[in-house]
Amino acid sequence: MHRKPVHSSHTKMMRRALRARAGLALASLAFLTLTCGCETPLNNNGMSNSYYLNPYKDLSTLGRVALVEFDNDSGYPNISSDMTQALFTALQKKQIFGLTIVRHDDPQWRGLQDNIDSLQALKKLLAMREALKCNGLLVATVTEYQPYPRLVVGLRLKLLDLTDGQLLWGLEQVWDTADKSIERRIKHYFQSEQRSGLASLREELVIISSLRFAKFVAYEVVDTLDHSQD
Repeated sequence: MHRKPVHSSHTKMMRRALRARAGLALASLAFLTLTCGCETPLNNNGMSNSYYLNPYKDLSTLGRVALVEFDNDSGYPNISSDMTQALFTALQKKQIFGLTIVRHDDPQWRGLQDNIDSLQALKKLLAMREALKCNGLLVATVTEYQPYPRLVVGLRLKLLDLTDGQLLWGLEQVWDTADKSIERRIKHYFQSEQRSGLASLREELVIISSLRFAKFVAYEVVDTLDHSQD
């Protein structure tokens, strides 16, 4: 006679933990693919970025996202707030989801930036969601910044679903004004966004102004969030 196996509460807990680890591994694998340089096709403005966009998720269903003020690996602290504000404005124009900014002086800021890919952080997703009153978490880092002799900005960003820990979108890219393709994309940016007869003057200003360049970079970053470009 065969006895039916008895599943203890300990066994069930172990299975739940394994499923959580599997979900975390999938998200980490997706971001590892991104950071190793897997490229998507060209997007609408002709820029080829190393970015990941989850094909199984609709970002418009998130409702509200917490944008955590940029961390900063450069020697220029002001670029964090400049880039955060530029990205916030560009995302508002895109109108994919609502936004809440978590500033650098917020007590939650460091905890949201650190160890976001760890299993311990995954266990805290529900608490984060309740505390932030958001379904998504967007964390970012200025990996490189150089104001002269030419403007250079490097960024790393990722958007997480706080309901299940999945990676929704991620990007790692460097913008260098010495690159000829950057000049062409700046021209495209002003033609499509600014629509002014002073385009050539504005193009020169974006090259020399860090604030204007931050707006251009944010415009290109947000442009990668659209599934219709794939």
